[in-house]
Amino acid sequence: ATRILRRADAVQKSMCGRFTVKTPVTESAELFEVDCFDPAADLGPRFNIAPTQPVAAIRRGAASDAAERRKELALLRWGLLPRWTEDATRLPTLINARAESLDRKPAFRDSLRDRRCLVVADGFYEWRAEGGGKQPYYVRLRSQQPVAFAGLWDRWSGGAEGPLDSCAIVTTDANDLLAPLHDRMPVILSPGDRELWLDPTVKLYAELEAMLQPFPSESLEVYPVDRRVNRPLFDEPRCVEPIDAILSRPDAWVGYAGPSEPAGATDREPQDKEDSRRSDSPQLDLL
Repeated sequence: ATRILRRADAVQKSMCGRFTVKTPVTESAELFEVDCFDPAADLGPRFNIAPTQPVAAIRRGAASDAAERRKELALLRWGLLPRWTEDATRLPTLINARAESLDRKPAFRDSLRDRRCLVVADGFYEWRAEGGGKQPYYVRLRSQQPVAFAGLWDRWSGGAEGPLDSCAIVTTDANDLLAPLHDRMPVILSPGDRELWLDPTVKLYAELEAMLQPFPSESLEVYPVDRRVNRPLFDEPRCVEPIDAILSRPDAWVGYAGPSEPAGATDREPQDKEDSRRSDSPQLDLL
């Protein structure tokens, strides 16, 4: 738990660095029309998912004929570990992958071509400096329906405990609603793009690039939440309860200085950037 805490603190400035999954796996399986899933993938509602934890992802299973690959929902470790890695302790955990350079980064090129996935979520967090601390904000669809982040996965076989399947979330430029919080956001795929992203016959970045754009501001809403979200071990429904107004338009930020009385403001704040570089706290990738 301490290791997860340190790693999560180290990526506080990355995007996406924490998210939620509240929808039961059975409902997600139906919504995303998966062919099969392992009941063990249902870990119950999770309100503060941090890097290196298992996450629900949808991918095409192995088959000799690409057209016959079944769509499966599986648990993957969040933090991609490329299959060519010799020493996992020396490589930063890759939680994010920048959309504009996927075809050029050695860690992502092969996965972009052959191992794409959807990372299931209900929303995600981002932070802003306010009131002498880091104020977390929760982002979700206005419809409050689950979303599918564009993801990449890989299988590392260098460990003594057997193969490890892991993933990274693809990010793009922030839309106008989220720009006051961060310059990046996860790629949220529209229903029409999800199947193309998973299509094993599609290999070229040029065929995928158009879908890796900021999600429309008018479909999202954002609001401040309890500062105890800063602690990855704080994982309960209160994480996503609004503590102030819900912002649904970019101009709503004009003159907005954050909640007047931030809930949980006395709780421990995330480590600063310098602390995240300690040798016992592997720095996570900010690609």
